[in-house]
Amino acid sequence: DRRRRGRRRRRRRALADAAATVGTAAAHSGTVAARSARERKGVTAMSTRREQRSTGSELTPMKFSRLSRRGVLLGLSVAQLITLGIGGLTLLAAFYGGAGMLLAYSAPIWVLCAALTWIPVAGRPIVEWLPVVCWWLWRSTGGQLLYRRRIVKPRPAGNLALPGDMARLREYRDPESKACMIHDPRQATLTVVCEVTHPAFVLLDPGEQERRVTSWGRVLATVCRSGRIATLQVLERTLPDSGSGLAEWWSEHGTADGSWAATTYAELIERAGPAGERHATTISLSLDMKTAARQIRTAGGGIRGAAAVLRQEMATLTAALRSADLTPTGWLGPGQVAVILRSAYDPAVAATLERHGRLGQELATAGPVAVTETWGNLRTDSAWHAVLWVSEWPRSMVYPGFLAPVLLSTGIQRSMSLIYTPMRSDQAARDIRKKKVEHISDAAQRARMGQIEDASQTAEYQDVLQQEADLTAGHGVLRVSGLVSVSAPTLDELEAATAAIEQSAIQASCETRRLVGQQAVAFTAAALPLCRIV
Repeated sequence: DRRRRGRRRRRRRALADAAATVGTAAAHSGTVAARSARERKGVTAMSTRREQRSTGSELTPMKFSRLSRRGVLLGLSVAQLITLGIGGLTLLAAFYGGAGMLLAYSAPIWVLCAALTWIPVAGRPIVEWLPVVCWWLWRSTGGQLLYRRRIVKPRPAGNLALPGDMARLREYRDPESKACMIHDPRQATLTVVCEVTHPAFVLLDPGEQERRVTSWGRVLATVCRSGRIATLQVLERTLPDSGSGLAEWWSEHGTADGSWAATTYAELIERAGPAGERHATTISLSLDMKTAARQIRTAGGGIRGAAAVLRQEMATLTAALRSADLTPTGWLGPGQVAVILRSAYDPAVAATLERHGRLGQELATAGPVAVTETWGNLRTDSAWHAVLWVSEWPRSMVYPGFLAPVLLSTGIQRSMSLIYTPMRSDQAARDIRKKKVEHISDAAQRARMGQIEDASQTAEYQDVLQQEADLTAGHGVLRVSGLVSVSAPTLDELEAATAAIEQSAIQASCETRRLVGQQAVAFTAAALPLCRIV
């Protein structure tokens, strides 16, 4: 019995020791597992933070909405439906009237209507070219394609010496801001111009570029929320450098001691300065006097009341530009606006006007002396011009610097204008709802007729839904138009420069088209900072 009890005690002790050993090992393994789990979590958190940091420092690609090519019914525009209806009625009348010979006699009518409806020319049906051609013929017969300034006959005081419909523009000098405001009595707008300086965007790191793009989006959102802005224009132009900057630097930092090195350096600056070019950027703000009629009456009415309301918008825009790291150098006065207008029509004297600060400072003489418009070009004082329209923006995802091939093209004198037309929130919402209803009804009509849904139509509908989502999220809706004006001393050089700009636009994933039949109107919108539209 004693032996049996001793054996039992030894077994119990062995089991207790084994259980303790197993518990210690389990606890140790649990500690190691917990530590490894914490380490894995720490590594994952660090990698997540690194991914977030790297994501925040990278540019976000974007995509533009497609240009809507949807018609009123079955993809046909109003003009196409009219010509198609005329041809169809003629065909039916001939068929029921006796068929046979009547169909042959009426064939020129309904065949011509069918050709006008469906045959495209330069990407547009022939019937859509009829208004442009008819307006061109009317202007050519009335002598409106030629402009010659009347030197002897003076112009009314305060009116700008510009050709065409811009002859009605008037100058107003604001006594408080000292800015030159351009009043259009027919369109009821008041425009002011601000020059902006900024660092080279392409030389910034991706994180800084992303931040500046976001800040510029806030500037556009500020313009949309105002409700009183008719147009915002961003004009970027290349100018022949007069060499005044290099000359000023040499006069301040150089040592003109008559030595061989100083003489050679001065001659080099004198020769190389005028051969260069510089970039200038202006932002034009146009007030809609009809929309802001109540505020204008409160401010005193008339042009002074409109100027007071516009000053409020100028202050808001200046603050928004500074928050976007853009430096407004001030609102331009009459002399600076006159130099811009004269340089656009007469590029040969641009460097001279910049070198001599007191020449060309009068708006009454800032316009051109002679203008001749042709079907695809414009001839002014010392240059030929051609205006291109950015008909298609990039359809795929691109980064914010996609226009670098166009803006950084060297050896070409050109101006690129981005015209933003803000829409009120209620108007944008109605327009989006109308587009949705039209897309859905067209899809139902195509389904009943057994037509296959096109990918481009689906993409346009997705763009409408994206605009609705952006509007619901509080963003503004703007219509953007891009125009590029190319200038050259001769017609051959103009064609070469235009071809180079078209190739640069292809590199930027954009499609451009020459605005034939309306070059004069398009030039005022593309090369002048007056918030004009085509």
